[in-house]
Amino acid sequence: MKPKILVTRRIPEEGMKLLEEKFDIDLNDEDRILSKEEIIKRLEGKEALLSLLTDNIDKEIIDKFPDLKVISNYAVGFNNIDIEAATAKGIPVTNTPGVLTETTADLAFILLCSIARRIVEADKFARAGKYKGWAPMLLLGNDVHGKKLGIIGLGRIGHEIAKRAKGFNMELLYTDHDRDEEFEKQYNAKKISQEELLKESDFVTLHVPLTDETKHLMSEKEFDMMKDTAYLINTSRGEVVDENALVEALKAKKIAGAALDVFEEEPKIHPGLIELDNVIIVPHIGSASKETRGKMAEMAAKNMINIFEGKEPLSIANKEVLEK
Repeated sequence: MKPKILVTRRIPEEGMKLLEEKFDIDLNDEDRILSKEEIIKRLEGKEALLSLLTDNIDKEIIDKFPDLKVISNYAVGFNNIDIEAATAKGIPVTNTPGVLTETTADLAFILLCSIARRIVEADKFARAGKYKGWAPMLLLGNDVHGKKLGIIGLGRIGHEIAKRAKGFNMELLYTDHDRDEEFEKQYNAKKISQEELLKESDFVTLHVPLTDETKHLMSEKEFDMMKDTAYLINTSRGEVVDENALVEALKAKKIAGAALDVFEEEPKIHPGLIELDNVIIVPHIGSASKETRGKMAEMAAKNMINIFEGKEPLSIANKEVLEK
């Protein structure tokens, strides 16, 4: 008899096929997020859970199902799961890093170029029938090439951003816990303090995980430090940015614009952001390519299968549980 698992929402077929071979699946086949009560009800009698970043797997759920063999998260981040509670119960929590790095970096750099060159504004302008011909002052944006790019958080995605920026001959600044001398040599980059980076950069792009330390990493004080010609790009986590402060900074023209893939209270978007033309907002699509989402699904499935087969998963957030 196959082990019974809960999959909180359909994932791409690359993962579903692997899971169907090994497990008896209870699948939420509706295109919506399950409530906490629904997750608890459907986890009864299950041996494992495949969750999404939209599922809040908190201590109450984990304490109610301490015998789960694995929680496989279909995401890089795992701030939606109480890792401490899972570790206390000896439950491995796996995730899907690496496979979405380049795709997310693509989007971040696309957003950077688009906000600088007012692409979304220009599209709306043309569709509204306002285009009457070329004009010397029409929709002037700002150059990207040769500008200073500040990278906050030099993980996998931060490195890929630098690779793309190099093609635009951008000057690279970064801030991170650790210095990366090899990175500095490769990209002629400079590690400076966050305060210096905010003061000097023409573009600031965020690539940090959501922790107590990074929540509201960008707030009123930080926006006051930025150039009034600078742009903010966020493809990390919404809560890294204080959206109230961002809206005020944009309205007061303390910064030139922002491009956001993530939001503080997803799926809710701050109404102040929606009203502004100098903001690009896209609905958390950093990893949303067919190729990448398929790889994520395959990795999430293999993580779960490996745990059941007594093998080490491809990626795990609390490796210490495997050592017990």
